[in-house]
Amino acid sequence: MSAPRRWPRWLYSAALYLLSPLVWRRVWREHALTNSRWERLGLLSRSPASGPWLWLHCASVGEVQAARPLIEALLAHYPRHRLLVTTMTATGAERVHALIEARRRTGEPERLAHRFLPLDYPGAAKRFVARLCPELAIFFETELWPNLLTACRRRGVPTAVVNGRLSPRAFRGYRRLRPLMASALAQLDWLAAKSRGDAERFRALGMPATRTDVVGSLKYDLTPDDAASEQSKRLCTRLGSRPVWVAGSTHPGEDERLLEAHARLRQSYPNALLILVPRHPQRFEAVAELCRERGMALARRSRDEWPDGRTGVYLGDTMGELLMLYGAADLAFVGGSLVPVGGHNLLEPAAMGVPVLTGPELANFADVAETLRQGGALVEVRDSAMLADTLVTLFLDEAERHRLAEAGLAVVAANRGALARTMAGLEQLLPGE
Repeated sequence: MSAPRRWPRWLYSAALYLLSPLVWRRVWREHALTNSRWERLGLLSRSPASGPWLWLHCASVGEVQAARPLIEALLAHYPRHRLLVTTMTATGAERVHALIEARRRTGEPERLAHRFLPLDYPGAAKRFVARLCPELAIFFETELWPNLLTACRRRGVPTAVVNGRLSPRAFRGYRRLRPLMASALAQLDWLAAKSRGDAERFRALGMPATRTDVVGSLKYDLTPDDAASEQSKRLCTRLGSRPVWVAGSTHPGEDERLLEAHARLRQSYPNALLILVPRHPQRFEAVAELCRERGMALARRSRDEWPDGRTGVYLGDTMGELLMLYGAADLAFVGGSLVPVGGHNLLEPAAMGVPVLTGPELANFADVAETLRQGGALVEVRDSAMLADTLVTLFLDEAERHRLAEAGLAVVAANRGALARTMAGLEQLLPGE
């Protein structure tokens, strides 16, 4: 492998140092009580237990959830190793700690740990990699950090990007930084792209074709665990026969439209219930206040409040329960799609056997949306008015709801296999035990 040019990374590092006040302001807010802020500088406040270590980096809660099958497979395939999962966000940290606690409750050995990813300063990256000394570094989706990749290369740590995703919009932004991206991609030993289009965009940025494979999306390998399925059934039973729909991973400007659609739905179904789950926990209070302003009787899950016959909105203001809440509904709308965010994971409700609805903004999941569309398992709406009309139509048509649910499950089942292909590729970098 030829040595990458150094000057793009030097310029990048200089810019990062110049922007340090802004970077630290953001980091200071992204805090979890379980972790020290000094981890952002590669200073592991509590040194991980003795290795050997595997390292997986996921940006936030969505990536951690999507990576759960991979986490379980790594722990099973490398029984001598411990696995460190790093995140950038506090919500991601909370999700990893929930996985750790779930393993502890089942009596599993404590082989899973969490730390915050160090900021990509050269010194912090070098310090983190030297202290952890992983035998394999895995980055999920589009997490390309030039100094961390360089630190891994210099210590001889093999690196891989799995579930590699690069949307057309992200590609346009990265293309302006092509020398830096080419330098970063040159450090990678393997890129497992989730689609041919993603692979082509990575190659256009400088990723060698000889180290790139298309393996499919790990999101299709999501299998709801028995606990989540059982919780969904209990919640569904308790909610009774009233029409229930869930809107998950919602964003500012979208909640208002969803509440408008729900108000119109309740003109036809006065006892209809919306389970509303904002994407970010810092918005829980604001969304609760918005519901009250719209005159919706509200119950909050975090306070153990239960929706009665008058309740219009059940606010899912907890972490790590979205999959379970999807499974308790008759219909599921996936947020980030009525506003220009690019959508979120359409496969989560599909895997729970719930019909999937979405808005038009699907840039981040265009390939998944197309697969669901071809399988007749996706309902698309333009705006809140069309969403309300669609909800009314689907609540009237139980047979169509059943068809959509079965079609979604079939699409998920037909496209599984990325996990096995990903694990086979990783074994080329680090043989199994």
